[in-house]
Amino acid sequence: MRRIAIALLAASIIALPAATLSAQSGTAQMDIAYGADPLQQLDYWPGENANAPLVVFVHGGGWKRGDKNMMRGSDKLEHWQEQGYAVASVDYRLVPDNTVEQEAQDVADAVAYLRDNARTLGFDAERVALVGHSAGAHLVALVGTDPTYFRDAGLAMDDVRGIVPLDGAAYNVPDQMEENARLMGDTYRQAFGDNPERQRNLSPNLHTAAPNAPEFLILHVQRDDARRQSNELARNLRRDGTPAEVQGFPGRGLRGHAQINRRLGEKDYPATPVVDDFLARIFAD
Repeated sequence: MRRIAIALLAASIIALPAATLSAQSGTAQMDIAYGADPLQQLDYWPGENANAPLVVFVHGGGWKRGDKNMMRGSDKLEHWQEQGYAVASVDYRLVPDNTVEQEAQDVADAVAYLRDNARTLGFDAERVALVGHSAGAHLVALVGTDPTYFRDAGLAMDDVRGIVPLDGAAYNVPDQMEENARLMGDTYRQAFGDNPERQRNLSPNLHTAAPNAPEFLILHVQRDDARRQSNELARNLRRDGTPAEVQGFPGRGLRGHAQINRRLGEKDYPATPVVDDFLARIFAD
């Protein structure tokens, strides 16, 4: 009889959906599909309880490379889990086979999927923040300022609590393409093309009129383009009525650009407590 009971219990566990197991056992779930394309997947790590806030991370890579696996084993992941947060890391379709518009829609669709499945996954759907680095910073800033993407995903702009872009540029695409053409011109042309209207449509700095996501924390290292465009984004958001804070941190060039992503979550990295304070405040009930 005891063997039968154990067998029945094991069968019932196997029959549960993987996402239900994630919420009930506290284990991570990898490669959750939020769309039909193989790149429309995300990884999810539960928080300390079913009411945990969710931090959604969007990777960089020049809109043409990188993946969600960059989160696994990172200081960010471990640190946010220590704060009690649930964490998701999102893949999105890449150029040149897809467009930046499709990438931004993927980010919005991933957020919609997560919110729709919050009860099963085990987090608070009303407390979600978006964090992105580099090209991911551009994408989270874009979906946080241009309501097209959230609307098409069935979301309102306040369905996230806040946006944290980490050392992005291309917040003003025409300016970025002109300023950094020598180093990144081919990448920008591949992502944004040559049509000036399209470039403006993909510029978060030109979409800051309401509605926007409720609040922004915009971080940069000491790169001229990132510093200038980050300050422009914060200034335009505040001008149009959206709270936005901007802060700069040590680090120059591509090395500093990589460092803010790699070291965020380290307790002695100066950006870590800044992000901690922002998340704690926007997640406070």
